[in-house]
Amino acid sequence: MNLEGKFVRESISDYSELALPNDANSLGNLLGGKIMHLVDLAGAIAAMRHSGNVVVTASIDQMQFIHPVRLGQLVRLRASVNRVFRTSMEVGVKVWMEDLITGAEKHVSSAFLTFVAIDAEGRGVAIPPVVPETDDEKRRYEEAGARRAYRLANRK
Repeated sequence: MNLEGKFVRESISDYSELALPNDANSLGNLLGGKIMHLVDLAGAIAAMRHSGNVVVTASIDQMQFIHPVRLGQLVRLRASVNRVFRTSMEVGVKVWMEDLITGAEKHVSSAFLTFVAIDAEGRGVAIPPVVPETDDEKRRYEEAGARRAYRLANRK
């Protein structure tokens, strides 16, 4: 495997889905669990794109739902790798709601997920480092280190 660094932009995953009745509660809002499922999918796509391997979700930080997604609205997600730690990586995912009729957009939620790249036998494999370019990417890279330390401390 090539362990030469890859730019954050190479991992970006854009994912969209229309909010449909099967995934809504009795108030006509998309279920939080459905949004969490979409966050996991978008994050996994970014992680696989970066690592070139199958990945499994190791953790997801807390999620808060800031704004509801109503039936018929579009859920848009953007994910990218924030930092790599050998066989694991942190991926940030941001979720928006877009009203396709009015054009209104609102931030719905954000989350940080940890994925582990695995081989065919289910063993962790080394991941190429991520190379942040922008100030925002560099900030997320640094903050990912602190979040990882917090996660590891809470495992004990």
